[in-house]
Amino acid sequence: MSWNRTFAIVLRQFYLIRGSLSRVVPLFSWIAVDMILWGFLTRYLNTVASPGFNFVPALLGAVLLWDFFIRIMHGITMAFLEDVWSRNFLNIFATPLLMSEYAGGLVLSSIATSLVGLGVMLFIAVAFFQLSLFVYGLAVLPFLFVLFLFGISMGIFGSALVLRFGPASEWFIWPLPALISPFAGVLYPVSTLPHWMQFVSRFLPPSYVFEGLRTIVSGGTASGMALLTGGLLAVGYIFLAFWIFKGVYKSALRTGLIARYSAENLG
Repeated sequence: MSWNRTFAIVLRQFYLIRGSLSRVVPLFSWIAVDMILWGFLTRYLNTVASPGFNFVPALLGAVLLWDFFIRIMHGITMAFLEDVWSRNFLNIFATPLLMSEYAGGLVLSSIATSLVGLGVMLFIAVAFFQLSLFVYGLAVLPFLFVLFLFGISMGIFGSALVLRFGPASEWFIWPLPALISPFAGVLYPVSTLPHWMQFVSRFLPPSYVFEGLRTIVSGGTASGMALLTGGLLAVGYIFLAFWIFKGVYKSALRTGLIARYSAENLG
């Protein structure tokens, strides 16, 4: 594996973003709207709720972390789709570039763009809505890492979907976080879900993250075993997603699908 080729993928994304305002603005615009909307909602809830309970870390903090997961996932898929939209996919794989190097470049690009989004979210949440990071303490870091790993797996999986079904299937990607969120218990405890949904949530790393953070906000101690379970699931999903992506790529090469890649391809 060549790190030079991996960083070449990152450098290409940097040049794309640097030369286009339409690519820069989405890095922070939607998440800024999310933070403002949920920030005012939590401020309102604090005025009508019982004294002593602060909705800011419970709700706004959860939304911030969920948006971070979405930024990681979309950072990978958007970098992949840039190659799809520009019909550059065949050119890239006509080079000695390995699949692992390409995927590594997508992940590094996603880290860079997601850090920009995280910085904007933290600024708005702390400066305008008094979200205190001391409520979570350093305990938030392993939770962030689990969300980061799961975001990578979902980003690679979403890219595999587009590679298999073509650019017209990109709309399969955008609803994925919304489909996961009811099972992940982002804004409410998993115990409020029906039993079958609770069963599904056991296989989703974010459910362990948000359950643990709610415990910390309530003054308790998060379960280390639950966090470890979430982390192991996230790592497992990364390997599974990469295996799927690599299998789809090999199938596209074998069947010639990659040479017929077009905006109308869906099937």
